[in-house]
Amino acid sequence: MSSYTNNYYTATMRPAPSRPTLAGKAQADVCIIGGGLAGLSTAWELLARGRSVVLLEAARVAWGASGRNGGFVLQGWSEGLSAIERRCGTHTAGALFRLSLEGVDIVRATIAQHGLPGCAPTTGKLSVVRYDDGDNLQRQRDRLAREFGFEMEYLDTRAIRDKLNTDRYFQGLRDSHGFHFHPLNYCLGLAELIELKGGRIHEQSPMVRVESRAGRHQVITAQGSVECAEVVYCCGGYGGPEFGPLRRAFLPIATYVVLTERLGERLADVVRTTDAVGDNRRASDYYRIVDGDRLLWGGHITTRNLQDEKRLGQLLTQDILAVYPQLRGLKIEKAWSGLMGYARHKMPHIGPLGAGRWSCASFGGHGMNTAPVGARVVAEAICGETDRYRLFDAYGLEWNGGPFGPAAAQTVYAGLKLMDKFQEARSQRRAIKY
Repeated sequence: MSSYTNNYYTATMRPAPSRPTLAGKAQADVCIIGGGLAGLSTAWELLARGRSVVLLEAARVAWGASGRNGGFVLQGWSEGLSAIERRCGTHTAGALFRLSLEGVDIVRATIAQHGLPGCAPTTGKLSVVRYDDGDNLQRQRDRLAREFGFEMEYLDTRAIRDKLNTDRYFQGLRDSHGFHFHPLNYCLGLAELIELKGGRIHEQSPMVRVESRAGRHQVITAQGSVECAEVVYCCGGYGGPEFGPLRRAFLPIATYVVLTERLGERLADVVRTTDAVGDNRRASDYYRIVDGDRLLWGGHITTRNLQDEKRLGQLLTQDILAVYPQLRGLKIEKAWSGLMGYARHKMPHIGPLGAGRWSCASFGGHGMNTAPVGARVVAEAICGETDRYRLFDAYGLEWNGGPFGPAAAQTVYAGLKLMDKFQEARSQRRAIKY
């Protein structure tokens, strides 16, 4: 795990120094375990509040999902608003939705205030449906505007197909608050800010165990240790058994991304917008244009991490051509995968794990807004400012099913895919009939 994977983001990343491995004894107010977006954001929030921080990363900063995802920074959580309401009630669900908006604002403001290079934020996301569902979309739009003051633009079939030249999509909502960007460069910029503020980052320093006594903690690595008052676990999908109960509460779920060759006018003819796009399927296609005429396309989730680049390219090429057959013959230049930490309840693990131990993890593929605001909530709690972490009280460390968890998750996913296909086929038949 010493180097970054070969993907679009590492090919276009800003210079990133190698940070030293932890050697010997260190001290800090807080030790953060994990150098992805959650860990970096937590470090930054704590430093801004005057706490000293040591961050330990098992590989390189943002080596995992934080630096190789679709690059979408959007409102909401992996779990839908209606499901959150059923579990938490209307008041808490509303507060969580507003929290998700705050997460988007945190990332945007950090880029702007510090002039982080190479992030290339681009406003706009189209959420499209692959079956006729315009009435429900308009009700959703109206509710968000009425209850939260959050405005989205409704696009009917003609408007959607003017922007996206395919008969797969029927209607959509446009989010002009969210944006898409270069996630790895953002994380690398944040790491630099942390070090300028006095925080210490150690790469190639996986945590082995945490020992606690007399209200203090020792975070042990192979070559050193950190003595601290507070520990924050930000392990993502790559956490191992050393994370104890937290690791037993999420599943590492793989998702996949490809980058096409330059497509020139062929791409301009089918994707006529700079907005990012995502569909409404259970494991959606999500994509955006990068470098002017390349398609960065993600999709599929599995409990087994497929590593064969050729196979991944073939798999996602089929998905692309199912939507845009006009691109037949396209070539894939890069293909890669990443592991997300997914809880059974599809909400993150944000809150206390015991005296002086905290979790900010398991963002389920929706972490580019939720990890930064989760980090703020945890930092506020550690510093005694707020108890906003209590908004997540309904989402604890539910057992992930142990050795049976991956098989169960894959079975559920297969069933949901069948439901998607049924709904899409029914809408296509209606479209042909009328």
